[in-house]
Amino acid sequence: MRDIYAQIAERMRRGRRFAVATLVAMRGAAPAPAGTSLVVDEDGSFVGNIGAGCHESDIVERARGVMLDGEPVLVEYALDDEVLDGSICGASLEVVIWVPPARFVQDAEAVARGRDPVTFAIDAANAAGERRAYPIEIPRKRTLAIVGATDLAAYMAEIGRRLDFEVTVVDPRAPFATVERHPAADRILVAWPERALPEILGAGSALVVVAHDVKIDMDALVAGLHSEASYIGVLGSRRAQRARFARLRELGFDDAALARIHGPAGLDLGGHTPAQTAVSILADVLATLNGAGGRPLHETDGPIHANLTAR
Repeated sequence: MRDIYAQIAERMRRGRRFAVATLVAMRGAAPAPAGTSLVVDEDGSFVGNIGAGCHESDIVERARGVMLDGEPVLVEYALDDEVLDGSICGASLEVVIWVPPARFVQDAEAVARGRDPVTFAIDAANAAGERRAYPIEIPRKRTLAIVGATDLAAYMAEIGRRLDFEVTVVDPRAPFATVERHPAADRILVAWPERALPEILGAGSALVVVAHDVKIDMDALVAGLHSEASYIGVLGSRRAQRARFARLRELGFDDAALARIHGPAGLDLGGHTPAQTAVSILADVLATLNGAGGRPLHETDGPIHANLTAR
């Protein structure tokens, strides 16, 4: 989503002519959250995806009309029609097609950065001519702190950014913690975890410890357990986990505190390479933060995107 808002801001700065289709409300198994947008250029080309499927050609045509008269429109699309392969989505989408006013460039840039939550409203009339404002709230990026500037951390930072995390890599070892080794990280801190993590971790954040150094790992775990982090994971064998837990108990942490630690971190995907391990760990992070079980979808019942708006 954020890359589309960056493109909106870039087009506005350059004075290009375009329109935006923004998902403002949904019912059923919605394929995307409110605020998700698609950008249509003057020549009919477009970037982005709001999950409207075969209706996107209609969106493009309507957007070209909105570019001409400047009048935003609200369109409802039902996605419960059977498609060629026999599948159905079962959702209904309300989409506003609009030309952002000049002042919106600041909101678009703020959404793209993701450092703070952004709220804005889009005015549009429905098919009956009734006009109303549609409020959009886009949360800030979630926080992913990775302790240990290892090769695995570099893969996690790259994938984590694509998963809409603000990624900070922490390591007291300066030769490890460099931009060259971790170009995808939003921040790289050469510091001990006990100093760096209290300012980073909060409710809804995730901490993953991959330093492969006993002192750094323990320092990070202690700092994590003293925080409100919603996910604390640490790499290592089961034997290493038992040794860490024993030491943490000696430091005064009880079973309830230790139960917060995902050790070893990750879901069992059968992976071995750093990239595959990064996917495994981040899948565990997402499942935990989203309150999901991490089970194969074909083994579950109910809407696939049941809690999408809440996330």
